[in-house]
Amino acid sequence: MQKTIAQRLYNQYIKTQSKLHTLNYFFWECTSNCNLSCLHCGSDCKVIPNVKDMPFEDFINVAKRVAQQYDPSKVMIVLTGGEPLMRKDLPEFGKQIKALGFPWGMVSNGYLWTPELFRSLRNSGLRSATISLDGLENSHDWLRGKTGSFKRALNAISLLAAEKGMVYDVVTCVNQRNINELNDIKKLLIETGVKRWRLFLIDPIGRAALNPELLLNSAQFRYVLDFIVENRNGKEISTSYGCDGYLDEYENKVRDGFFFCRAGIHVGSILSNGDILACPNINRGFVQGNIYKDDFLDVWNNKFEIFRNRKHFKTGICKNCKEWKNCRGDGMHLHEPGNESPLICYNKLLRG
Repeated sequence: MQKTIAQRLYNQYIKTQSKLHTLNYFFWECTSNCNLSCLHCGSDCKVIPNVKDMPFEDFINVAKRVAQQYDPSKVMIVLTGGEPLMRKDLPEFGKQIKALGFPWGMVSNGYLWTPELFRSLRNSGLRSATISLDGLENSHDWLRGKTGSFKRALNAISLLAAEKGMVYDVVTCVNQRNINELNDIKKLLIETGVKRWRLFLIDPIGRAALNPELLLNSAQFRYVLDFIVENRNGKEISTSYGCDGYLDEYENKVRDGFFFCRAGIHVGSILSNGDILACPNINRGFVQGNIYKDDFLDVWNNKFEIFRNRKHFKTGICKNCKEWKNCRGDGMHLHEPGNESPLICYNKLLRG
């Protein structure tokens, strides 16, 4: 009964937040180039640097506009890609974004991290980082498509763990090859000094849609969630589940609070070509504008309606679902224009 009441109150909170539509998490896909060739890549980034990067001054100009409406200290800017560190100008970018008052961080594969570069980024205001470790050495290198990527990622994680005042976590994309390594990965992370570990499923989007070896079945999904529950508040390391979707009886057990896809509600992004979207993982068919022809604040304030009112997705398998009020069609990244149903239903996967 207590959980039911809490869920109802949280649903009202989500409705209120959808109306307020306050930007507090701002992604910049600063490059579409990458140094790895991951089997599960959702953006199909290229190993060969054949796409010109957006000048960081263009994003700075957008950030200045954001600072006219919001307190910059309350808007977290996160660099993603591709691999952000394929760019050589991030220390200078960091200095300028820090001078505007924004905290900033990045999502990285860790391959290019060195002590010298890390110190330069920290001096430029780098506050947070997320690094992926997707299994033990063979499993990680297989998924990331490059021998040696495991050692490079672990080196980056070690730098983060040793840095005082650094906000960071490690994420693992669980798949058929690494699911039986979770306890060994946990042990390795504890030995490295990691305190926070997030686990994700790989969704059938991008390259992963063509590789069934990356996807889990119902029993495996439950195994992962049970593993998280068991290690949720461990003294040495705390585990949690990603933000992918509604998890029925596991809600409020594997992460803080209940499921809430904040894409387009609190989360916005600028893609490498200037497109304005919510979370960068979302299908490009939901682009809301482009900074080279539209004012970002105007787009943020007056568009994104399809993100804020999820009833647009109450179709297909969601149309008569009893869990709609709690799920609202799962994460926006699981939808694509013209498809009445999400690419995967987590609640259905749990039920087998």
